Amino acid sequence: MFLVVATSAGAAVSAGGLVMVPEGNRHAEQPKVPGASVRRTRAGKTTFDEKYEKIRDLLQTDRKLVAKIKATAADYGIDPIHMIGAIVGEHTYNVDAYDRLQTYYVKAAAYAGNSFRFGYGDETIGDFLARPEFNECDGRSDSYRLWTCRENVWERSFRGRTAGGKSFPDNRFSAVFFQPFYAGQTFGLGQVNPLTALMLSDMVARTSSYPKLDENKAADVYDAIMDPDKSLAYMAANIRRAIDDYKTIAGVDISRNPGITATLYNTGGSAQRAAALKAKGGLPEENYYGWLVNDKLAELKSLL
Repeated sequence: MFLVVATSAGAAVSAGGLVMVPEGNRHAEQPKVPGASVRRTRAGKTTFDEKYEKIRDLLQTDRKLVAKIKATAADYGIDPIHMIGAIVGEHTYNVDAYDRLQTYYVKAAAYAGNSFRFGYGDETIGDFLARPEFNECDGRSDSYRLWTCRENVWERSFRGRTAGGKSFPDNRFSAVFFQPFYAGQTFGLGQVNPLTALMLSDMVARTSSYPKLDENKAADVYDAIMDPDKSLAYMAANIRRAIDDYKTIAGVDISRNPGITATLYNTGGSAQRAAALKAKGGLPEENYYGWLVNDKLAELKSLL
């Protein structure tokens, strides 16, 4: 047990100075949903409400999936409601839910054994990372720090620039090098990005005993993010990372607000966002995706 005191913002502060974010939304109304999500939903001849109800019903009836979520959340020391929130957000705003968990296994099997590679044009990711600009990252053994360093180098030295006689798009590292089918594509139950999986590889290997991922073996990365069992581990690791980043960087505990963890699951960049929050102060705010999770929290908790 630890002592807490209330703050004017409605949060509480522990004796150690950690600000605890309470449940609920900071915004009275849902922030605007991005146009791309609206267009995707219209193209599918459905609505956000229909998509929400579909993933809610899937979770309500697939007790095997819920049991896997609970077990995985326990392994990573997080409340399973955070994983429920992320799944609901992804399948409400980004993709449509399949009818049952088994369909995800079938979909994953369709990718198995295929030949994929990560790269841009005729340059593989291995060749790209051998460029001298990435030498500064070589001493980082942890996958999260290693890939964060590489992503920072991309932003600083390659994004929207010409280097070594080759021009590179003004786009995210993950979109340019890690999505060979089409930019913006994510996969599986948790809609995990391949670069995110590579970043979290060490944590998942330690906690769930899955093999470490190798950027030169793209098929193995796809297996990790398509297979529901493995995908759940990467989802949980992603959420654990966000909670830890906000604690260690910003001194803020977001573990009691699934709308905030869902927002970070949607946006990524928890370390950078935690640093920005520390600089400006106050409490983190949910986006449209996290707002829905908090708004439906009682109903989502009942699924567990």
